[in-house]
Amino acid sequence: MAKTVVATAFGGPEVLTVVDEAVPDPAPGQVQVRLRAVGVNPFDYKVYSGAVGADPANLPVRPGIEASGVVVAVGDDPVGPTGPIAVGDEVIVDPGTGTYTELITVPAAVTFAKPQNLTWEQAAALLSSGTTAVDALTTVRVAAGDTLLIHGASGSVGTATAQLALARGATVIGTARARNHEHLWALGVTAVEYGDGLEGRLRELAPDGVDAVVDTAGTDEAVDASLALVHDRDRVVTILAFGRAERDGFHAIGANNPDSARIRRAARLEIVELAGRGGLDVTVAKTFPLADAARAHIELQGDHPRGKFVLLP
Repeated sequence: MAKTVVATAFGGPEVLTVVDEAVPDPAPGQVQVRLRAVGVNPFDYKVYSGAVGADPANLPVRPGIEASGVVVAVGDDPVGPTGPIAVGDEVIVDPGTGTYTELITVPAAVTFAKPQNLTWEQAAALLSSGTTAVDALTTVRVAAGDTLLIHGASGSVGTATAQLALARGATVIGTARARNHEHLWALGVTAVEYGDGLEGRLRELAPDGVDAVVDTAGTDEAVDASLALVHDRDRVVTILAFGRAERDGFHAIGANNPDSARIRRAARLEIVELAGRGGLDVTVAKTFPLADAARAHIELQGDHPRGKFVLLP
């Protein structure tokens, strides 16, 4: 049996509860992992809030898509993207289903050898943000010589996007709260305070406009400034402002988008290897016991420290 967080109804974090659930033995091509850390993502909230469907037949909902831990059992021929998997291996799981748990059985195909330079918490927080960043940069075709504007550049997705764009040879301008500017400047990002007058401040830095935009903030302010500065709306992408994207003719990406799913799956190994070489900084903002998943979700929706939240089973 494993303590597992489930949503017994559709709604807010108050519907989350901890139950004991049986965990199946691994079948051929599967592995069982004792989890050490679990990444918390906004998508986790969406799956039980009703935002992506509220069919009672799907209850209870088991949130969670990424985690890290130690393999404790294997089925026949367990081979993952980084090679054969054995009991005792330290791994990253992504994308999983229902990773808010102590013990999980998953296909070997979604397990990656954990880089030794990453903590359990960093490993659990790596792939969702990293692959979303690759998806965004691929969608707007960022390359050397481009000037890229990132809204919400100090968030987990924004920071990963900035680092990957800089590695491609792009110049990056990022919006963020003033308290996070020092971090962005240290990465090589030109930091800008959002709020009233944002477009004017951006024009001072990019008088000829920008080549591409990645929006992780989802506000009208961010979208309006982006459309005013970008040369081609086909090079604007958002991970939140879906209504504006449909109305104003730019890209929106997400886990339920088939193209996004394909790009993100293909990018997982690249991100793991890059992090293993020290080429991608992963910041953990705060950790919570697994039983405090509801509190983590409440805090995630408010003003919180820079970086990812992580649950500790």
